[in-house]
Amino acid sequence: MIIGQAGDAEDREKGKYTLIRDVEDLQTGFYDKPLPCFGCGVGWFSFLLGFLCPLMWYYATILYFGNYYRKDPRERAGLAASAIAAMVCSVVLLIIAATLFL
Repeated sequence: MIIGQAGDAEDREKGKYTLIRDVEDLQTGFYDKPLPCFGCGVGWFSFLLGFLCPLMWYYATILYFGNYYRKDPRERAGLAASAIAAMVCSVVLLIIAATLFL
């Protein structure tokens, strides 16, 4: 029997655990990286900026239908919100145009 194994078996019986890897050796995951555009992502940034410039909603809609969110699934909600805002904006503009010209 090897001397190191005897100690490990005795520690396991007593309920002690051994550390497998170093505490300082943490691996950062894919989703630990901050999102672009001040940490809120392209979709939400476009949604908020769209209230000042509605063309940003249409830009985010193109990204949404172009599957930009496949790069980072956290972008999907903001891009979808921008697409909905673009649709609402289009409907409102269509109603305003219809009332003015008819």
